[in-house]
Amino acid sequence: MYMRVWDMLKIANDPNESRPLILCEYSHAMGNSNGNLHIYWEAIDNTFGLQGGFIWDWVDQALIKIDESGRQRWAYGGEFGDVPNDSNFCLNGLTFPDRTAHPVLQEVKYLYQPIKVALHEGKVEIKNGHFFQTTEGLEFSWYASADGCNLGSGDLSLDPIKPQSSYAIDWQSGPWYSSWSSSSSEEVFLTITAKLLSSTRWVEAGHIISSSQVQLPTKREFVPHAISVSGGTLLAETLGDKIKVNQQDTWEITLSTKTGTIESWKVKGVNVLSKGIYPCFWRAPTDNDKGGGSASYLSKWKDAGIDSLHFFTESCSIQNKTNNSVQIMVVFLGVPSQDKSKVLFTTDMKYTIHASGDVIVECSVKPNPDLPPLPRVGVEFNVEKSFDQVTWYGRGPLESYPDRKASAQVAVYESNVRDLHVPYIVPGESSGRADVRWATFKNKNGFGIYASRYGSSPPMQMSASYYSTLELDRAAHNEELVEGDSIEIHFDHKHMGLGGDDSWSPCVHNQYLIPAVPYSFSLRFSPVTPPSSGLDIYKSQLQIS
Repeated sequence: MYMRVWDMLKIANDPNESRPLILCEYSHAMGNSNGNLHIYWEAIDNTFGLQGGFIWDWVDQALIKIDESGRQRWAYGGEFGDVPNDSNFCLNGLTFPDRTAHPVLQEVKYLYQPIKVALHEGKVEIKNGHFFQTTEGLEFSWYASADGCNLGSGDLSLDPIKPQSSYAIDWQSGPWYSSWSSSSSEEVFLTITAKLLSSTRWVEAGHIISSSQVQLPTKREFVPHAISVSGGTLLAETLGDKIKVNQQDTWEITLSTKTGTIESWKVKGVNVLSKGIYPCFWRAPTDNDKGGGSASYLSKWKDAGIDSLHFFTESCSIQNKTNNSVQIMVVFLGVPSQDKSKVLFTTDMKYTIHASGDVIVECSVKPNPDLPPLPRVGVEFNVEKSFDQVTWYGRGPLESYPDRKASAQVAVYESNVRDLHVPYIVPGESSGRADVRWATFKNKNGFGIYASRYGSSPPMQMSASYYSTLELDRAAHNEELVEGDSIEIHFDHKHMGLGGDDSWSPCVHNQYLIPAVPYSFSLRFSPVTPPSSGLDIYKSQLQIS
């Protein structure tokens, strides 16, 4: 029960041990959990003697209760006068009580899928993981995308692959090669899907048995280049405690020298940014964050004061100004409410505002080295509630995190903010999307804001919600959540893993922890108007070397 991967491997590799190993319980699915599951299955798939395991649990074990206002909600331990109780420790399923799926169920399906695809040494290898049946009853197809856009697709004719055997295709000999060779895009992904040809007792014909995505080699090197300085002459001036930058009647940005943040960003009279951009290091705790008593991540974060950070602006001033751009430097000091003399984070944020309307934000974070592993390192900003149409290029379509993203394919996705929310019975950090290259947030008229990684910064973790981090931490039930008056958006350079080996000890694997060391990253923000798209803006910052 709940054996760690390294201990499983130790037993499996013991020459004196001939028995198979099965985990009767593992990967505790409490709330937003099941991080590290792919690490278990890399070991199980590749190690003789490891036979699998049983995730605890299948379903959140909650009961419907009607509150004083007549509203139904899922109730857990202690809400029926039951003493003693384990509070919400019965909520550890892959599905909600009504059997609708948690997002992790897609991850489980992906890791269990019998057809595995990998790109290795120039060959696309398709492995039949079945022990007793061939792939004769499956129909294979391929789909290629370039920077998230459709590049080509078609059937993939394969002879039946025997059980526990593989078929390898030189990737340059595949039917997708002509599409790849004609593309000048930065990233090309290949997805191979296997569907059932005939109906079975349990599913209809056409059911997807497996779907795997691999990234094809880059044709040439792409490097970021400077934002275009065209777009007219901009004006920048300091008026009291405000810095105002504008370009004729096209756009206007107002920063507060007191808070160091953008108070408003108007494009043709439309306010595309209502509050921001702040550094952010805190997340609403998950059930796994709370596990472990005084040794839990949450206890350590609270002891350090990370949960009660206040940001003070040490300085905010114009550093450099030309006809085409202006640079503004802001230094934030993050201090805990219980000890405002102790600086936990020093964050330098350099804004470069271009006449084109682009804003480059370069962040340099220096945490106090005595801090425990951090929840996140990124920025937070708010937009008007009407900017609820979200498009992003990254992993999706469902929720994903650094240690739970194997099933989430890279593509361009569209959603609205409300549908991004995952209604875990007990709220906490949720609804994130991993490896996001860019995203746009627009209103129904096509106005909005674009945000992306920039320069050499890697893809980011993104979330957008009507519920603030504070609200997700406060509420004990999803139904108690109160929407804010804006959309809170996070773009994280680093985001700690979810963990999930169990929920009663801090068990995020080391590679998914965020040590308290300096970090630097850059983002690009741009206004979005009806004729423009996120993809067009993103491509404008790339050039072929």
